[in-house]
Amino acid sequence: MTANSGFGGMIGRSPQMLELFELISCVAEDGESTILIQGESGTGKELIARAIHENSPRKSGHFVPVNCAAIPDELLESELFGYVKGAFTGAQQSKIGRVQFAEGGTLFLDEIGDMKPALQAKLLRVLQEREVEQVGAVRATKVDVRVIAATHQNLEQQVAEGWFREDLYYRLAVIPLNAPPLRERKGDIPILIGKFIEQFNRRKSDRPTTLDPMSVRSLQGYSWPGNVRELENLIQRLVILHRGKCVTLKELPEKYRCEVPDEPVVEELPGNEVTTADSTVVAASPPPEVIWSDEGLDFNGLISEFEDRLILQALHRTGGNKKEAACLLNLKRTTLIEKIKKKNLPV
Repeated sequence: MTANSGFGGMIGRSPQMLELFELISCVAEDGESTILIQGESGTGKELIARAIHENSPRKSGHFVPVNCAAIPDELLESELFGYVKGAFTGAQQSKIGRVQFAEGGTLFLDEIGDMKPALQAKLLRVLQEREVEQVGAVRATKVDVRVIAATHQNLEQQVAEGWFREDLYYRLAVIPLNAPPLRERKGDIPILIGKFIEQFNRRKSDRPTTLDPMSVRSLQGYSWPGNVRELENLIQRLVILHRGKCVTLKELPEKYRCEVPDEPVVEELPGNEVTTADSTVVAASPPPEVIWSDEGLDFNGLISEFEDRLILQALHRTGGNKKEAACLLNLKRTTLIEKIKKKNLPV
């Protein structure tokens, strides 16, 4: 799996994400075993489930998501298992449930920890017997679905407290996966920021909104209780409020202005690449030693040469856009243009 790999809209170069991508690829090929995805809210559990489905032998079937916490208890049973005509007042015709609708595909049960014990027993039957019984039906119907469940809760603790069925837990957790929180993979934050900026800028007709390096490094210092979803919402807000501008540290909402570390957070990548808050660079051998002479060295010349290289690299990274290059270098656009003209740089 390469550093640029991803599944279903997920991206990341951190060791945690690369390991997750490998696991997704592995479990997707099976197509049968149930999977339990655990992780905090906003970590992309549904994206993981969709990626498994889309890379599995069941990809031609439906991917049917059900949020067990969003549907009232009295409706969840009929939504999941369906009902026959006359099963209750208002049931004027039969209706298949989402389990049957997922025939040949994948049923994704989000927030499974909120499912009431009575429904847990019916779900266990689906997993054990591969059949579903509609509300009011006298016989069960065979089904062929793969079940992927997800929760932000600790199901083992719920089992110990008697809230969640132990037999159902072990049926679901045949293959457990963990969605890592964003605070544990801070080296992925610049990559995610770039993705979301591109995503939201695409909808605008004016110049793209950017973030300066200090802002990015500040965001790497934040704890992200809302995880990737919170980051996505923040970038959308910044693109809307600062259209076509380079967002500086002081323009971030106050709670995101963290103490900026002396060095950006770095994640080791396969090969020689490393990711920093400012850019993605190729790690090279240490810079060559300066050749000293009795007369000393040309300090100003060396500094000027280094400045030239920084300007050209910034312009290369921004596709020649001087405004964005100036933003990367923390310079005014007019200052950068003056330097380019004065140095007669080939741009």
